[in-house]
Parts: sequence; structure tokens; C-alpha cells
Amino acid sequence: MRRARGGTGGTDGSGTHGDGRGPGRSGRREGRREAPGRARLPLRRSLLGRLLAVSALVAACSVAATAWIAVQTTSGAIKQEQGQNLTADARIYDTLLDYAARNPTWDGVGATVRELARESGRRVALTTQGRQPLADSATAATAPALPPQASAVVDPLSVDTVLAARGTDGQDTAADRIDPRAVGPFRLSAADGKALRRTADDQVECLNRAGIASDVVVGASGRPRVQIVGNDPERALGTRCDLAALDEPTRSEQKALDALTELADACLKRQGREGVRLNNDLSWGDPASSAVPGEAGPLVPRVPLPAPVPSDAPMEDAAPSVVPPERTGENDRAIASCVSAARSEQLSSYVSSPALLFIGDEGGATLPGFDLSPANTARIAGAAALVLALTVGASVFAGARLVRPLHALTGAAQRMRDGERPESVPVSGDDEVGRLAAAFNDMSAHRARLEEQRKAMVSDVAHELRTPLSNIRGWLEAAQDGLADPDPAFVSSLLEEAVLLQHIIDDLQDLAAADAGVLRLHPGPVETRELLSQVAAAHQARAENAGVTLAVAATAPAPALRADPVRLRQAVGNLVSNAVRHTPEGGRVTLRAYASEEGDGAVLVEVADTGSGIPPEDLPHVFDRFWRAEKSRSRRTGGSGLGLAIVRKLVEAHGGTVDAASVEGEGSTFVLRLPGTTPPGP
Repeated sequence: MRRARGGTGGTDGSGTHGDGRGPGRSGRREGRREAPGRARLPLRRSLLGRLLAVSALVAACSVAATAWIAVQTTSGAIKQEQGQNLTADARIYDTLLDYAARNPTWDGVGATVRELARESGRRVALTTQGRQPLADSATAATAPALPPQASAVVDPLSVDTVLAARGTDGQDTAADRIDPRAVGPFRLSAADGKALRRTADDQVECLNRAGIASDVVVGASGRPRVQIVGNDPERALGTRCDLAALDEPTRSEQKALDALTELADACLKRQGREGVRLNNDLSWGDPASSAVPGEAGPLVPRVPLPAPVPSDAPMEDAAPSVVPPERTGENDRAIASCVSAARSEQLSSYVSSPALLFIGDEGGATLPGFDLSPANTARIAGAAALVLALTVGASVFAGARLVRPLHALTGAAQRMRDGERPESVPVSGDDEVGRLAAAFNDMSAHRARLEEQRKAMVSDVAHELRTPLSNIRGWLEAAQDGLADPDPAFVSSLLEEAVLLQHIIDDLQDLAAADAGVLRLHPGPVETRELLSQVAAAHQARAENAGVTLAVAATAPAPALRADPVRLRQAVGNLVSNAVRHTPEGGRVTLRAYASEEGDGAVLVEVADTGSGIPPEDLPHVFDRFWRAEKSRSRRTGGSGLGLAIVRKLVEAHGGTVDAASVEGEGSTFVLRLPGTTPPGP
């Protein structure tokens, strides 16, 4: 006859103590705590960090390229525009300076101002130093207000050297800042100019016959001079040409030089210095030698020395003292200052008064804007296209590297959905995508294990139900055929098989209820020592038959807890039944309840045996359903394989955990950790 399940009927049927998720729920909780506890990836290795790096790189390249193009284009255009404006301004300034040097007033300058404005496309305005209008090229009925700062001051006696140098194409200007075109009383009459021109032409013809190329150059005063072509003007000194004929001053020139000398002497005498005798080139001291023909002369009227004065002439009609002053640096500076002041005084009545020059656009601005040229526009468009191409290329490259593993994950998930065998995907790194791939591989492996367990469970359930049903059917068919008598032993055997079926169905129903969260509990105060004594008494007969000592260890004081006593006895009973089954004769099974030493108020119920133990590779599976380490074991030798799974579900329903520890060949220990009624310590 078959032996009954012995009260629990829910132990596992392997050489181990149960099923397989490590040491029960605590192992799973430990795993769940492990994932959040993993250190966060450093930003440089994370997906976010790489995206930020790519974005920053693209942004930096874009900004740098845009800034470079903007600087190059803008600076080039500004320099070009400023150069053009400065050249145009210098030309306007030089033209008006020439007008002022040749005319004693600004009357009639309006036509010149309008012509300059038309040629330059700018607004040109002249005012007195008191900002009274002299001429303005503005065409509007109401001219825009002039800017507070003038572009230049047009004064032939005080030339702006920068604008004057540009306006005269880089030619030298007078050191005393007097415009060389301001000649005043040194201007020759038409008759004197014609006479000197004939003389100059004769000298040029003479030099040409001597094989020396030369030209006639007419100065601002109308005096012609001979200029040698080439860089060796001293060649003309060896000819018979009368080159000194042009050095003789005219009466008007001599009179102007005498007046200038008197003004300079008066200035020097006020300083307590001796007078000077000015030469034809306005130098002083020893008379200068005749200027070499062809050599560029000073930008002031070239006036020859005055004619020698007869010895019998009155002293008051003689030229200024011929005794030169002492030549020192201080005297030379004083003389130069006085000569410059004398020239300004002499020329002041022959030139126009200083005037303020304003140059701007028609709208009143002093610096006109500029439009980008087609070349600059093309460069900007090309740079923008290059930056866009680089940005798209970098984004495509980064996106492809990021999306490739995601595509692999998507394909594997779709194949898993279609019922194909779960497969792993390659893990490319330890970033977010790599961790996602690793998690997917774990999930795929776990799903494969669950599928195998599901298939095994269906097979195990069918096997567990088929055996008692086959026995019942066989006995009933034998009775129907008259091969067996329905005596009390016959009925007892059928009843035993029916009880086995009932226990299997009850175990499955308990697991289903626990999985669905509808397992009913009736909690109440439980004395742990009394509960363990009841369980030990229920299994005492089986333990004695197996030659195993079953005892309850004394604990003082016995901890109390609140639980469903029926379900708790079922859980502890399953553990005791499993321990007795796997403990050899002469072994010992000990039950003990004690309070947790961690101070959390928990109550620990321990079932320890000195049995065969559980191999380390099997320990993670002891709480799996229908799991057996030895597949050859049947229910007769190992149980149904549901007992430890039910233990875990019952303990979890009470808010506790179950752990298993074992040393192969020495025994196993199962510990139920349940919340107690004693409040945790501080």
C-alpha cells in the first residue's frame, strides 16, 4: 500500500531542499538592491556625455567657423571701405586746401564743393570755425545736422600732414606745415613767368644737345626750373649751359624775400637774438649754392640771393646784416620758428581763413555703410554649407553608433515576440546602451529558464496527477473485472490515492492564490515555542521511523509574533518533512525560534538538520516549483517538488523572507524571517 504524505505532502522530491532562486526571496531582494546600488556611470563614459560632447564639438566648430568668416569678411570690408573713404577724404581735403592756398576768401567755393560731392558720392560741407555755413552739397530742402566733430580743418597755414601726404600721393610736405601752394607775394606775374620760361626752355635745349635729358617743371609760384631726368643730376655741371640764369630773382620775388627777412628779424630781436639773412631757398647762414638742375627743390618758392649792394649805397638801403649769427642748435630752432611765424604772417592776407570740413553721407552719418560683395556672400554661404555638412556628418556618425545596438535589441525582441528561441545581443560597452543590452540578455535568459520551467511544470503536474489516477483506475477496473475484492484494504488504498490527488491540487491552488495575491490569511497572536512543539509532535512518528531525532531548542524568552497559525504551521511543517526525508538514520533535526540580533524586532524560525546537504550549484534552485536535482526521483522518494515553493509564498504573504544555507555532507539550515510584535529598538 502507498504511504500517505504525512501531513505536508508538499515537500520537494529532490535530493535538495527545494527549488531555485537562490536563498529564497531574500536572494531576490538582494538582487534587486544590487542594481540601484551600482555606481552611476561617469559623464565621460555615458551616452549623455557623448551626446553632449558631440553637440559641444559641433557648436564650437560652428561658432568658430562663423566667427572666423565674420571677422575676415567684416575686417576686410571695413579696411577696404576705410581705405577708400580715407583716400576720397584726402582728395577732397587736398582740393579744398589748394583752393584756400590760391584764394584769399572762400567766395565761389560752392561749385568746387558740389563737384567733389558728385565725384565721391558723399556729402561735403564747409563752415567757419564758428560753424557758420560756407558751402554744403546737401540737396535736401532741410539739410541734416552736421556731426559735432569735424572731419578736418582746412587751413593752408597749418596742414594736416596725414591727409596732405595722401592728397599729394606721398610727396613731402613742408616741415613748418604751410601748404607749398600758398606762395602769396612770391607769385610771378605773367610777363616774368613767360620770360623765365623762355630761359628754362633754352637751358633744356642746351642740355639735350649735350646728351642730358631734362624737362621744365613749373612751381606753384609760376617759376620754372629745369629737372634732370635720371638719378645723376650733377652731370649738368660739366656743360656750357648757363644754368644759373634761372636763379636770379625777379623784383617782386626780391621784395617779398626782403619783407619776409624783416619779419623774421623782428621776431628774433624780440627774443634778444641777432637777425639773419635768408637765402633763396629760405635757409640761413652761408649762401646756398645754386640748386642743381633736375634736383627736386623745397616745396616753398625758390628765391635767389639778393643782388650785391654797392659800397657807396646808403646803409639803410642795404640788405640785412651779412654777419651770420652763431650756429647753435638753440639758435637754429629759434630762427626756424621765427621764419615759420614770419611766413604765416606774410601769407595770411593771401590765403583763405581756416574752415571746418565735414564729410559724410547724405543721411548725415560720418561713416557710410557697405554691402557684402558677391564674393563675400559666396564665402559665407560656402562656410555655412561646410559647417552644415560637418554637423550632419557628425550627427549621422554618432546616431548610427547609438542606433545600431538599439536596432539589434528591437530585432531580438520582435523575434522573441514571434515565438522564436530567445537569443542574446552583443554588448558593445559599459554605457547606458551596453547596460540595456546586458539587461536584455539577462531577461532573455531568464525568460528561457521560465519557459523551460513552465514546460517542466506542465510535465510534472501531468506526471503527479497521472500516477494516482492510473492506480485508482487500475484498481477499479480490476474490481469491475472481478480480479479484486472491494474489501477494506482495497477501499483504503483507493482513499490513499485520492488523498494524494487532493494534496497535489491543494498545493497548486495555494501557489495560484499566492501568485494572484488572494491567499487568505487569518493573523493572530502566535507563541512560537508552542507552534514549533505542535509541528514537532505531528512529525515525531515519521522521524522515529526514519531513526532521526526531532527536537525543539529552548529559547528564553520565547518571542511572540502575529501570524496565521495554520499557514505558519504548514510552512514550518513542510520544512520539517523535507529535513526528515533527507536526514540519514542517526541524524538530528532541530527547531528553534529566536529574536533577531539586528534590533529590528523580527522573529527568526530556524529548521536545521544534519542531513546530506545541498550541492552549491543546486542551492539557487531549491525554491523552484517541481525542480529536482535528481530527475530519476519520483514522488515516492522525493515528494512533488512544491513544498518549498509553498513555504516561500506563505512567508512572503506574512511580509517575511526565507533563506537557505547548506554545506554538502554536513546538513542544511532554513530560516524564516517574520515581522514580530515587539517594536524595534532604538
